[in-house]
Amino acid sequence: MKNLFAGIDSSTQSTKLLVIDYDAGQVVYKDAVNYDDELPQYNTKNGIIQGLGEGVSESDPMMWIEALEILFSRLQHSAIAIENIKSISVSGQQHGLVSLDADGNLTRPRSKLWNDFSTQQECDVLTEAVGGSERMIDEVGNSQRTGYTAAKIYHLARHEPQAFAKTTTFFLVHNFINWYLAGGKDGGVRVMEPGDTSGMALWHPGKGTWSKKVMDAISPDLQNKIPPLKSSDQSIGSVGKNLVEKYGFSPDCTIDAGSGDNMYGAVGTGNVEPGIVTISLGTSGTAYTFLEKAYIDPSGEIAAFCDSTGHHLPLLCVSNLANGYNAVLEQFHLTHAEFNEIVKNVPMGNEGRLLIPWYMGERTPDVPQASPVYFGFGLDEFTRENLARAVLEGHVLNLYDGFRKMPVQAREIRLTGGLAQSEAWCQTIADIFEAETVPVEGEGAALGAALHAAWVYMKENGTELKLADVVRPFVTFDESKRKKPDPENMKIYRQQKQVFQALSLRVRGQLSAADPFALRAEMMNESFVKSPKMSLRAKRSNLDVD
Repeated sequence: MKNLFAGIDSSTQSTKLLVIDYDAGQVVYKDAVNYDDELPQYNTKNGIIQGLGEGVSESDPMMWIEALEILFSRLQHSAIAIENIKSISVSGQQHGLVSLDADGNLTRPRSKLWNDFSTQQECDVLTEAVGGSERMIDEVGNSQRTGYTAAKIYHLARHEPQAFAKTTTFFLVHNFINWYLAGGKDGGVRVMEPGDTSGMALWHPGKGTWSKKVMDAISPDLQNKIPPLKSSDQSIGSVGKNLVEKYGFSPDCTIDAGSGDNMYGAVGTGNVEPGIVTISLGTSGTAYTFLEKAYIDPSGEIAAFCDSTGHHLPLLCVSNLANGYNAVLEQFHLTHAEFNEIVKNVPMGNEGRLLIPWYMGERTPDVPQASPVYFGFGLDEFTRENLARAVLEGHVLNLYDGFRKMPVQAREIRLTGGLAQSEAWCQTIADIFEAETVPVEGEGAALGAALHAAWVYMKENGTELKLADVVRPFVTFDESKRKKPDPENMKIYRQQKQVFQALSLRVRGQLSAADPFALRAEMMNESFVKSPKMSLRAKRSNLDVD
């Protein structure tokens, strides 16, 4: 009998299902449901319900369940022996809030998602209630941000008090799906685990304690509505009777604790030992690494998360990443391959042109009402080539500007997400982050979930293995796109990073920061020595380059 393990990734835009044959070291099945295409009745665009107002990002949790049922039905009719699946694990989009009553009914028909920016007032009130940002970070290890779950709960308590009163359980996305897998209304298990929970901004990942101050500021009875916290490296039970009867799962199939998509993205990219950094290039951009001990950023910009192994996963998240790139492709009718070619027509550093790509509210830095900034462009320079390179460099610089605070010296950066297939993106990340980069093949979070399920199952059945040993045979790289940082490019980008940082700080009102105009002039001066073309452009920009 084969040892099969299933990983589910419930993301913003789709749900993916992946099955591995552990003994063969192979992925033997994968499938996905795109919500917009296959579940049009939920009226979503990119998985988000439309028409709810500025800053509001919500979805119906039943859409995720329906997507999963479609996947299970297709799996049932595939060549996979579903009864041989030993364990299932769920990766869920982090921070989303699902609220249930005692009978398992939704008390609110929609879930606020990670990219909902409508709770800034709640963040501010909570921070003031505990005595300011420093006190908040001392309480929960993180600042209060609109992305995190605490403000979503408080928003419900303030604006929908009846729904809050009816709620007996607040879940994160993956916990809700676990509850469904374990039986839902017929015996579903209501528990949480440290990885995803550490992104709620209610629980301190370093101290391992809930904050009574923050909970009481939301509601004195909130603690009674939070499920118990159990270890990440244990199963929470077995699949429910309904799944056994309807789809053919074995009644002995266990449900792993599950975790957030970033925690399982780390597992799926082999980021389970020190020195590896994973960068996910998708709707949002994330960068994270494995640490033995918690890192608490005094500013709260680097999220202090636990991972799914009992260790820690400091994480940077930017809200803006694929949006600017996709807009340029659409505006100029470009394919991915054409984009890769036209950016070659403009030198690294974009001849002093810079873009701060805050096309929507930005999470890092924390600018919920942000808008983009174009810097150093002449009136005749908004060409597709210049804009393409500005978008490419701007998004990577924005990601790096947050990452530079992270306590890690990367020996390798592993890339996931659609943009990881772009050579231009791979090389620009290598040059700006000054580290070798390589795309990871396959579905990172779904694979990570399946591998974690295998690891936990083996442990619970008497076979102790290092997670790194479980992961290694399954993690493969696209070596054709492996990039090393170019020394000449690094010199240019070191200057450009200074300009970007200074401009970002000035735009956010920090007038004591370095002068971005002076830094840009210095950058143009040094480029003049190497490039007559640059000198002509500098003169057009009225810069003194003599």
